[in-house]
Parts: sequence; C-alpha cells; structure tokens
Amino acid sequence: QVQLVESGGGLVQAGGSLRLSCAASGRAFSAYVMGWFRQHPGKEREFVGDISRSGGSTNYADSVKGRFTISRLNAKNMVYLQMNSLKPEDTAVYYCAASGSVYVTPQAMDYDYWGQGTQVTVSS
Repeated sequence: QVQLVESGGGLVQAGGSLRLSCAASGRAFSAYVMGWFRQHPGKEREFVGDISRSGGSTNYADSVKGRFTISRLNAKNMVYLQMNSLKPEDTAVYYCAASGSVYVTPQAMDYDYWGQGTQVTVSS
C-alpha cells in the first residue's frame, strides 16, 4: 500500500513556474514507476509524464515537453514536477500516481495508487 500526497499547486501568471511535490508513504517507494496526470474540468484525466523507478528515464506528453520536468528522490520518497513557461491551458488538477509496472507507462489504468490532486491555475 502506498499513500500519495501532492502539494505545491496554486495560482500563477502565464509564463511563470510552479513545482509540485508528491510525498509517498508506505513500503518500497523505489519499486514504483511514478507518473503525473492532470484533469481539466469536464475532461478525462490525461498523462503528463512519468519517471522510471531509478529516475534514469522520463517521458512526457507532447503538450508539456520542454517545459515540464519530473524528478524523484527515492531516499526521501518524493517525486517532483517542475513546471516552467506555464500556459492558461495548463490549468487543471494535477495528480501523482504510482505504478507497480516494471516499465514506465502513460496509461492511467496501469497506476495502482493515486494522490488526491492539487489545483494549478494559470491566469492569462
């Protein structure tokens, strides 16, 4: 069992930056692929990016590539989402998630544990 708690959301102007954090509790954090997803109002949850168990590999959705960076610190059971050059269309609730998959995956159905989400609002 893994519990995930996101923090760091808020209101930011377009072009600004935010860093989201996700604290994990439970066993063997380093055994999980970690992902970030977001959900716009009235839409389905969408993949933002993921990071391998060691942190050596990351993947991103095309919409955030070059602007967002995922990192993790296994010693502290933390995963981060650094968001730069934010746009109004990045406004959403952001979720971190943990997958027991061996390989990174962009599929929400492959993730076993989810945080409660944190709101990010980007004003124009």
